[in-house]
Amino acid sequence: MDLNLSDEQRLLRESAERFVAESYDADHRRKMANDPLGFSPAVWKQFAELGWLALPIPEELGGLGGGAVEIGILMEAFGRGLVSEPYIATVVLGAALIEKCGNSMQKQASLPKIADGSLKLAFAHSERTARFDLAKVAATANKTAQGWRLAGSKIAVLDGHAADEIIVSAHIHDHQGPSGRIGLFLVPATAPTLVVSDYERLGGGRACNIELADVQLPGDSLLGNGSDALPAIEWAIDRAIAALGAEAVGIMQTLLDTTLEYTKIRKQFGRPLSANQVIRHRLADMAMQVDEARSMALRAALKADSPPVERARAASGAKAKIGKCARFVGEQSIQLHGGMGVTEELEVGAYFKRLVAFDTLFGGSAHHYGRHARLGRITIPA
Repeated sequence: MDLNLSDEQRLLRESAERFVAESYDADHRRKMANDPLGFSPAVWKQFAELGWLALPIPEELGGLGGGAVEIGILMEAFGRGLVSEPYIATVVLGAALIEKCGNSMQKQASLPKIADGSLKLAFAHSERTARFDLAKVAATANKTAQGWRLAGSKIAVLDGHAADEIIVSAHIHDHQGPSGRIGLFLVPATAPTLVVSDYERLGGGRACNIELADVQLPGDSLLGNGSDALPAIEWAIDRAIAALGAEAVGIMQTLLDTTLEYTKIRKQFGRPLSANQVIRHRLADMAMQVDEARSMALRAALKADSPPVERARAASGAKAKIGKCARFVGEQSIQLHGGMGVTEELEVGAYFKRLVAFDTLFGGSAHHYGRHARLGRITIPA
């Protein structure tokens, strides 16, 4: 298998890295951390102009027809700058679910708007008692004469406070099929009985919890024909895991580069720290962990459209392994910077916080080790 980047992929990587290097510095990140929105609308508009919001959307719907590998290239560059724009929520999750589950009218109505930056989405699926089990959904959607009535609550909705519409998962009760079906509903952020409580995420950006107090929706708010959306949810989350893994690799590479530079200029007993053989060994171990994480993130991206079991094992394997590598690289970077590594003056602490958040988002390493093992016992028909 040829793993070299194509000319188009190299251009994407170069333009993304250049943009992040020029636009994201410590001052910008601190400003965004104190902003109620958590990101810059002006930067989001630039994403649209650069074509990044259209990257995975089909060409016939105003997109560029890119895949998980291209998303990974972009996300690795985003990791280097700790980008806080709602790319995962809107493009990787939101656009993917509409493309997978929506009917032609819903796709035509939403995907071009995502591509031009005029529509931001969020995906509300996690619940307090689910413990990362995607099949556990307590929220309900009851069929009414006017459409649908949604009730329930969701937690850890990425960038839900800034979304124009929120895709909400709920069990369907319409007397036309099994009540265990999970449906996806497009809920306007301005719905009268939708209560959004947002908060700052560890490592930058914002998330929210939402309460659905008998939210009334029209009949066409249900994505697609009402068939069980759980396979599509698993597919979208696995793609998000691959994208977040690539972002984590970009963060880890930045920590490695920063720590290497610091050990060259920081002197102890008249010699640079990097002259110490033990320090060199630790830096070499960090570099090895970054390379291993990059390989796992690429594998997850390459398997993103494989059969479900193969795709899920690749995603869970990447999430577990990258989480372990990320913690090692982050801790080594903090230690090699000494006590200053956790101060606000140095960027190392901010990058480490984002890696800690990555390790728990969509399930930690322990959860995904277990999922990987369970999937390994499934026999795939010949």
